Amino acid sequence: VKVKIPFGNKYLDAIFSVPEKKSTYGVILTHGAGGDMNFPHLVSLAAYLASHGVLCLRFTCKGLNIAYRTKAFKTVVEYLKLSDDYKLSGVFLAGRSMGSRAAASVIRQLSQEDDDDFIQGLICLSYPLHQPKLQSKLRDEDLLFIRCPVLFVSGSADEMCEKRLLEGVASKMKAPKKIHWIDKANHGMAVKRRTADDVMEEINTQVFSWLRENIELEHK
Repeated sequence: VKVKIPFGNKYLDAIFSVPEKKSTYGVILTHGAGGDMNFPHLVSLAAYLASHGVLCLRFTCKGLNIAYRTKAFKTVVEYLKLSDDYKLSGVFLAGRSMGSRAAASVIRQLSQEDDDDFIQGLICLSYPLHQPKLQSKLRDEDLLFIRCPVLFVSGSADEMCEKRLLEGVASKMKAPKKIHWIDKANHGMAVKRRTADDVMEEINTQVFSWLRENIELEHK
């Protein structure tokens, strides 16, 4: 279902992937610095989640300014929270690369503003912990503030997220967290001698099993 979400004096293009049965939880998903919501990994994940009973709303926000991207993501969260069509108990925020930074930033901001439990967790695909070859400046400040569960899916050969550094940040995080390493994958999740579909299937199953664990934890 295509929708246009009001954002300032413009609109954000978005698409709902809707499961057959009514979903109580959803995932909001966005892209990295390049591309849009039709980036193959996002399309694949959204379809996979919907086929397994989880509503997925993915959206496009062009703009390379992290504050702008965060503001847009926040608008989408509010839109879904107030939606009459899809009454959800909670959402997980997810993004690829820069999109995951924006998601982390939204969670930090909202946790400082209100206490409701609408946001259940964070999914970071290829989190860009540092610029290539600039390991001294880590983008970890939002991660260290977050309290809700966090899943990282990163390539072990990601030039923007050195394995040792992400594990170091994770050890300092207060939130329950899990890292799934895609062996030998780069920032774009490409792996020599593996098809893109094969890699996406690994990502999708990891994300869904983590979601299921965290949704079940809520209801025990």
